[in-house]
Amino acid sequence: MKVKKISAANVEAFALPKLFDEEKIDFQPIQCVNWAAYPYKPKVSFRIAHTKDAVLLHFKVKEASVRAKYGEDNGAVWTDSCVEFFSIPAGDGVYYNIECNCIGTILIGAGATRNGREHAPEEITSLVQRWASLGKEPFEERIGDGDITWEVALIIPYAVFFKHQIHSLDGREIKANFYKCGDDLQTPHFLSWNPIVIEQPDFHRPDFFGMLEFE
Repeated sequence: MKVKKISAANVEAFALPKLFDEEKIDFQPIQCVNWAAYPYKPKVSFRIAHTKDAVLLHFKVKEASVRAKYGEDNGAVWTDSCVEFFSIPAGDGVYYNIECNCIGTILIGAGATRNGREHAPEEITSLVQRWASLGKEPFEERIGDGDITWEVALIIPYAVFFKHQIHSLDGREIKANFYKCGDDLQTPHFLSWNPIVIEQPDFHRPDFFGMLEFE
């Protein structure tokens, strides 16, 4: 998938959806149901671009219930209504997991495998600008009459890749995957952008990442 480069000086996270519309950046679906034990498929899509100093992400979700128990960064956001971006930005096998619940609380980890991952310190997580349509305050699970819609937008400066010195992604090919989960929701689910062909749910599988081509 190609990732467009745009010039977006001083853009703020809340303005990303409008900017992406103006730049005609299309949504991509996160709709692979990889495990038959978890068939529920909320409607999830994302779009991505980059600038000279950041990756820009916008997620859109429609699901039967939402939860945002975690309001402090590096908490267990994957148990909430959560969207995720995993990537290998330096090509050395170290991948980053950037996970964000529906109120913009994030978790950032780095490492070569699922085990022994290093969480980013607060001075790194605080660099990520976020906007969430549901606001910033934590809440227990809300179950809708119909589906509940929410969005988050993230501006991820290259300094967030804290194990590396990355100053540009221009012209780079990067392995990555995008996910939607909600481990502790009334209907747990585990969706991916690129399929994962293993028996049990596990997003920490860089061997199943897809390819992003940065303009």
